[in-house]
Order: sequence, then C-alpha cells, then structure tokens
Amino acid sequence: MASLRSELWRNRRYITLLILFVGLVGGWSLLWYFAAGKTEATINGWREREAKSGRVYSCGSQSIGGYPFRIEVSCDRATAVFRSNYSPLEIKSTSILVAAQIYQPTLLVSEFHGPLTIADPGKPPDFVLNWKLAQSSVRGTPAAPERVSLVFDRPVLDRMNDNNAQHLLQARHIEIHGRIAEGSAASRPVIEIVLRLDHASAPIVQPAAEQPLDAEITGVLRGLHDFTPKPWPMRLREMQAAGGQIDITQARVQQGETIAVGAGSLSLNPSGRLEGQLRVTVAGIESFLNSIGAQQIVQASPTVDKLAGALDRLAPGLGSAARQQASANIAAGINLLGEQTTLEGRRAVTLPLRFNDGAVFLGPVPIGVTPALF
Repeated sequence: MASLRSELWRNRRYITLLILFVGLVGGWSLLWYFAAGKTEATINGWREREAKSGRVYSCGSQSIGGYPFRIEVSCDRATAVFRSNYSPLEIKSTSILVAAQIYQPTLLVSEFHGPLTIADPGKPPDFVLNWKLAQSSVRGTPAAPERVSLVFDRPVLDRMNDNNAQHLLQARHIEIHGRIAEGSAASRPVIEIVLRLDHASAPIVQPAAEQPLDAEITGVLRGLHDFTPKPWPMRLREMQAAGGQIDITQARVQQGETIAVGAGSLSLNPSGRLEGQLRVTVAGIESFLNSIGAQQIVQASPTVDKLAGALDRLAPGLGSAARQQASANIAAGINLLGEQTTLEGRRAVTLPLRFNDGAVFLGPVPIGVTPALF
C-alpha cells in the first residue's frame, strides 16, 4: 500500500512538473509572439516615418523568426527609393536582418548584406558599396526616436564607369552616431552627431584625400523646430530660417605627419552654404599645404596675379619671381600669422578655419569649397 502511494505521488509530481513546463513554454511563446508583433509594428512605423521623408523601403520577401529569445525580421531583396527635388535614387541590397531582444522590442539592430547598389530607378548602378560588416541600431519609437548608429567595417564605395569600378571611398572603419541631446522629437530637439573615420581615403573626390586619414568629429545641430518626418534639405532650410547653427564641439583629424584639432560654430546662409569660423591648431602644417597644392593655389590667386602683372610691367620677369617667392614662403607666412603653440608634444600653429559662402580658408589660404546643403 505504501509503495502504491509513493508511486502515485511520484506520478503526480511528474504531471505537475509537466503542466508547469507546458505552462511556462506556452507563456513564453505568448510573450514572444506579443513582442514579435510589437517589433513588426515598430518596423512598419519606421517605414511609414521614412516614407513621409521621401524614402520608401520595401522587401522582395519578409519573414519573422528568432524564437525563443530574439525576434528576427529578414528582408530579402531590400529596396529603398529616395525621392527628392532632384532625380530619385534607387538603392538595393541583397538582404537585411533586423533583430530585437524579446525584452526590448524598440531597440532594433540591423545587419546588411551586400553589395549595395545606387542607381536611377530602372538603370544600371552608378555606385556599388561593399563591406566586411555593416550594422545599424535604432533606439526609440517612430513617434519618439532617441538615437541611431551606423557602423561599417572595411567599406569600399566604387563609382561605376562603363562597368569599370573606380574607388571613390574606402576605409578600415566608419561610424556615424546621432542622438537627441536636448529637447524631444516633438519640440526643439538638439541633435548631436558623431563621425569617426579610421584609415579613410577618397582620392577621386580630392587628391589631398589620397593619403588615408583618421578623424573624430562631434557636431551639434541647434535651431530645429521639431524632428517630424521630412527630407533633410527641408529640415536644414527651416533651421537656417530660425537662425540655427552647427556647433563643432570637438574635432581631431590626422593624416600622415599632420594633426589638426579644432572647434567653433557654423551657420547656413540663405543659399544653404556654410558660414562661420573654427579655431584650429595644426601640427605638421607644411605637409598639409603640400598635399592640397598650396603653392599652385597661391600662384593662381587673382591677387598674386594682379601684383605679378604690375611688377612685370616695371621689370619683365620680376612678377614671376615674386609669384615664386610668395608660394615658397607660404608655410613660413602662415606660421608667422598664426599663434605659435604645441599639439601632442609637437610644434604647432593656431589659425582660423573660415567658411565664407561655402568657400574654405585656412588663415589666408583658400583650401576648398563645400557644397550647398539645401
């Protein structure tokens, strides 16, 4: 009799454990399906938000998995069409995997599988982007975004020319981070953006960028009314009309023997071009001036040409000699004009980096032109 009671007790215990296990699995499954539904709704919400900004995303096929601990949304043959005042762009990727933890469905981490192509809709690709690893993360909801990050390992951007690839940009590592530092998406947000480049080069864009550089730049956008869905050119135009500005709070760039650090504030003029000034400290400025062809820039300067012409009229050949002397002494002149200091243990000079209607000047030397931002 005792043996029978013992056996019944064991059977009852096993049945109880089985019921608890089935209940736990069932409860966890319900939780997973609830979180999966919330994650899918969040992804659809981001799609709707992006569509209002002129960026339409679609999938050739979509599936949800990752049970039991994650939610994974796989988008094969991903396509994005960017609409703007200019001609639309069509961006295609092999696939995108979006994942969220079951306990945090509003933090979306995406992994992109290349190559990624950029083209006019229905046309062969103009640009092809490949990488070793490409990921993004988005925190928050479509109505209240908090931060976004984009990371590339070993990216290579090629410009296609008659099926021939030209390296437009390549790097060891690129990171872009953005977050709402103050305010909210609905009212006067202050946006902080951080750009990190590791061993990046872009020889076709600028010969001076052929030598790889490292950079970390932090900027803050002030003057936005809100962060509702809209194209960035429209957002920047509204910021300019409101008297907003771009604060470069910290910047460090190193290329070869040249190191530069700086900070300052910029604004946008009604044409969408940068205005303002950064205070920069440069070590190894001679190497930088050589890389941008400062000698040729000075020789071609209208002011130098006018002076050289006047000297040539006084004495033939005197103008050419003055032009050569001006370009030869440019580094010495900049060092005299700037404030002598040290940077990371090296001799350096502090100068203004000025932006005037998009034109960029390091001290008195023109070094380039930035494009209009709207």
